[in-house]
Amino acid sequence: MTETGNRKTPGKIADLIKDLDHRKIPVINEEAGIDEIIQAFARSTHSRLVYVVDPKGRLKGFLSLGNLVRHVFFHLHEFHINTRRLTHIALSEKAGHFMQRAPHFAVASDDMEAVLQRMIKENIKEIPIVDEEKKVVADLTIVDFLDHYRKSDFEL
Repeated sequence: MTETGNRKTPGKIADLIKDLDHRKIPVINEEAGIDEIIQAFARSTHSRLVYVVDPKGRLKGFLSLGNLVRHVFFHLHEFHINTRRLTHIALSEKAGHFMQRAPHFAVASDDMEAVLQRMIKENIKEIPIVDEEKKVVADLTIVDFLDHYRKSDFEL
C-alpha cells in the first residue's frame, strides 16, 4: 500500500506478484502441438489462459480454455457458430495457428489500481505480466486482486 495524499492506493503490480512466484506460469511455444497445450492447461490450476511465446520467449498471444475446447471438440458445436472459423480451428495443429493475438499485458511497475481498472473495463479476467523484453514473468487473475484487497487494509 502506498499513500497518495490522504488516499491509500494498493501499490504496484510488483507488490502483488511477489507472493505468487511459486505458481507455474502457463507458457508454451507458438510451435506447440495440441498435446503440449493440453498439458500446459492441466499443469496450471489457477489459469484459464495459456500464453504463447516466440522462440525468444516473447509474448505473441494467448489461448483460452474456450479456444482449446472449440478445437478439440469442434464436432460437438452447434451449427449457428461460424463454420469457417471452426474449420480453421479444427485444421490448426500448432498454438501459433489459432492463438488470439495482441493480448493485453501489464508490467511490474504498473500501478495495481490502473491495471485493475483496465481489466474491469475490458472484461479481462487474467493478464500476463511481462518484462522489458516482453517475456512473461508472471500472470495475475482477477481472483488475485480480490484476495489482495481482502487481505489488505485498503477500503473497497
